[in-house]
Amino acid sequence: MWRYENNMFTNERGTILMVKPERDRENNYIGHDKKNGNMFQQFDVIYADELPAEPKKGDMMPGWGFKIGVPFHIVSNLGEGRYLDLVGNQAVIKTRNGFPSQGWWFDHKTRTIKSWRTRSYTLQMQSNGKSNNMVVTSTNSQWW
Repeated sequence: MWRYENNMFTNERGTILMVKPERDRENNYIGHDKKNGNMFQQFDVIYADELPAEPKKGDMMPGWGFKIGVPFHIVSNLGEGRYLDLVGNQAVIKTRNGFPSQGWWFDHKTRTIKSWRTRSYTLQMQSNGKSNNMVVTSTNSQWW
């Protein structure tokens, strides 16, 4: 038996439903353990009849600051106003040139910024977040 209180699911033995291994990553396992109140033990309940309508292309994605599926450019605030571009899979800044390598769009399903040039590739940190370099690579929707 489970109870839902204070954003946590508690069973009759007092253990709490949780994401394992305490990281926000696609396909992580769900388990239960002693209560500690960390984020990986907290969940919201949204009833099916209260679900908001699925957003569509052109809608502003609440909380993200992007219009869904609408092409955009990322322009540096440095003096020359250079555009985020791609050389190979490496992100660089360049003078505006109109090439697809300077175009981007927001994919609301994966919550990622994707490249016009390689539409299935996402802007992300190189080496799974262990580098400061930005690259485009296949979408995995992980934090990096």
